[in-house]
Amino acid sequence: MSQEDKWEFYKDNRGDWRWTRTAVNGRIVGASTQGYSNKSDCVDNARRSGYTG
Repeated sequence: MSQEDKWEFYKDNRGDWRWTRTAVNGRIVGASTQGYSNKSDCVDNARRSGYTG
C-alpha cells in the first residue's frame, strides 16, 4: 500500500459514515466493515488502517 492511495469518506444509504482506500491502479485495497454515526469515529477507524490525513 502506498502513500498515494486515495481515501474516500462518505455516507452510506443508511446515513452512516464509511471509508474506502483505493490504490493508484484503481483497486480497492481497504474499506470500513461497519458504518459510523460520527465522521470522527470513521476517521479514527481509517487511521488504524493506515490513514494519515
